[in-house]
Amino acid sequence: MFKKRSLLIVALMLVAILVVACQPETVTETVEVPVEVTRVVTETVIEEGAQVEVTRVVTEEVIVEVPAEEPAMVEPVTLDGYSTTDIPTLDPQVGEDVVSINYIENLFVNLTNVDLETTEVVPEAATSWDISDDGLVYTFNLRTDIPWVKHNPVTGETVQEVDADGNPRFVTANDFVFGIKRACDPNIGSYYSTVIAPQLLGCQAVLDAEDPENIPQELWDGVGVTALDDATLQIELEFPASYFMVMTPMWTMAAVPSWAIEENGDSWIEAGNIVTSGRYVLDEWVHNVRRITVRNPLMPADMQGSGNIEKTVINVVPDTSTGYALWLNNEVETSGIPDAELQAHLDQYGDETVQIPDLAVFYISFRMTKAPFDDARVRRAFGAAFDRATFVETVRQGQGLPMKHFAPPGIFGAPPINEIGVGYDPEFAAAQLAEAGYPNCEGFPTVTLLGYSGQSTLNWIEFAQANWEENLGCSADLIQIEQQSFSELLTATSGSTPDEEAPHMWTLGWGPDYGDENNWVGDVLWCENPGNRQKRECNEIDDMIVAAREETDPAKRVEMYAQIEDMFFGPEGEYPFFPIFLRIAFVAEHSWLSRTPALFGGAQWYNWNIDQEAKLAAQG
Repeated sequence: MFKKRSLLIVALMLVAILVVACQPETVTETVEVPVEVTRVVTETVIEEGAQVEVTRVVTEEVIVEVPAEEPAMVEPVTLDGYSTTDIPTLDPQVGEDVVSINYIENLFVNLTNVDLETTEVVPEAATSWDISDDGLVYTFNLRTDIPWVKHNPVTGETVQEVDADGNPRFVTANDFVFGIKRACDPNIGSYYSTVIAPQLLGCQAVLDAEDPENIPQELWDGVGVTALDDATLQIELEFPASYFMVMTPMWTMAAVPSWAIEENGDSWIEAGNIVTSGRYVLDEWVHNVRRITVRNPLMPADMQGSGNIEKTVINVVPDTSTGYALWLNNEVETSGIPDAELQAHLDQYGDETVQIPDLAVFYISFRMTKAPFDDARVRRAFGAAFDRATFVETVRQGQGLPMKHFAPPGIFGAPPINEIGVGYDPEFAAAQLAEAGYPNCEGFPTVTLLGYSGQSTLNWIEFAQANWEENLGCSADLIQIEQQSFSELLTATSGSTPDEEAPHMWTLGWGPDYGDENNWVGDVLWCENPGNRQKRECNEIDDMIVAAREETDPAKRVEMYAQIEDMFFGPEGEYPFFPIFLRIAFVAEHSWLSRTPALFGGAQWYNWNIDQEAKLAAQG
């Protein structure tokens, strides 16, 4: 019996061991803590020669093991926001809109950066640079410790990229060479190719290649961008563009990962595929729904920025009114303010409102090859009949400054805001229209005006109609109105759109990419821009635009740009469009957010700060 029982016990022990062995291992962290234990103890004692049971209460300290407390979950500091549109692209060489550029700024490092306080060019990937005496060769010394990283949205892990031999990949001069040459490629369809091409040696020749699908290697070799070694980048210019350094923070010239682009094609920018080098990584991108970025933990510490935002969550909403409702409910940090709500908002939330001058100038443009706006006198008449000051005061509710020429204050070479240009002059306008053969608008044909979608733009258009009726005699029914989304408007007004399909007029605006007048008259109005929406024919103004950008004497450049602005918007001006206002918009902004808006390039989220305690308290 004893032997059988022993065997049974052994068997049971083996089964228990096997069962335990088959279970997933669970490790519970414990800590030893002293604990006072009170218990009832019954003991047998000898009293007067007899055994007696005695019961008593005993309190003693014992050491026990208890599970370690789970650390309290800390909510990451999150920038919550909204957008009324999806991100058009995350490709640095292709991005051309503010939504795309904001993300590109935070996902990728640029050659240089812009100081938000001074607007000076400061180091980023490049730590220093030298310029040749003739102003044609720029040599940049680069950091060698910025890793290329890939983020896994499923696991939340960010890892450094490695090459085929397992070596870690860092941003090098060769990555900048690839990115900048790629910006010269006509096949990527980038608007900003036309902005950088005139300055870069050989870039325009590639962009203008007769057969874009078969660009000769000698044209590619002729682009003046060279990696002298991993840490040294050399850029050669077509002419000594004195403003070139203020172009170097542009996203179009950012380094990009050639291997990731070659492997994934157009989908290289999608979450899970994208390889980046910036302060944030892409954690989620559900198109037209939501996008999330999180901090890049592998970014060198001295490049992380001064901000504390660890995560950004941006949801797509149908309109600004919806976004503003989110702001009122403390669900987003900032919001535009619907026109109908502005005064009430200012009355109630004046201490949570900022007014931001973003240097964007808005205008109404003409198709110069489409009658009756093929006559400069008609264009001058419509421009001079628009009361800019009243428009800013009433329709814009004070959110701007009237403009009568193109480039705003703060841009090198821009004339003073109250000089150069006709502006509002109804007598001049009526005289010009009469001289063109339409006195009091008699015999004037029906024309089309295409605007952005939305009520605010409709208000703008209706104000223009009223001005033209009052000052020119052109009844509102002569101006046929249509509204489209921004992307649809850009397509409809493209220089390649036939005149019969294009509108006579349209609303548009321009914000600066770099702080020089060439970015205005040169990159927007120069006749040889492929994006020549007005279909301007080249003339002496364009000769002066080229001469001004090549002039090395700053004082002479200022004088030349004043002449150019007058040749466009003065009494004898060509008027391809007429400037209306410089935007200085009111923005609802909760007090727990601290930021400096960017005048050039994308928003630097990595330098923004949120008072997390105040935000959570407001959200209840």
